[in-house]
Amino acid sequence: VQLQASGGGSVQAGGSLRLSCAASGYPFIRSNLGWFRQAPGKEREFVAAISRNGGSTLYADSVKGRATISRDNDKKSGYLQMDNLKPEDTAVYYCAVNPRAILSTLPQSDPTFYTIWGQGTLVTVSS
Repeated sequence: VQLQASGGGSVQAGGSLRLSCAASGYPFIRSNLGWFRQAPGKEREFVAAISRNGGSTLYADSVKGRATISRDNDKKSGYLQMDNLKPEDTAVYYCAVNPRAILSTLPQSDPTFYTIWGQGTLVTVSS
């Protein structure tokens, strides 16, 4: 089971980025998908999550209204669209899944729920 996050980069405040998470090695539709981030010197924090079928989403208050999480189960991929980026959004962004939690139907914000993590993609927002 592997997750490959991509799409990070350097942008100015107010800009946008679309992060992607490509899964392989398991049926992608089995798991809720979560995005987390970790800024330098800070703990990893929840950003957004989406249910297995894409019908339910959950966002951290810090990104609500600026982030949109989505997924394409046919392509085994998840996405995080970030708009109106702020310097405080600067962090390494990680996608995560839990292929064994097949009974979980709601998006999860608890990082301990997730067992497989991608390698992270760096987002840098300058003022």
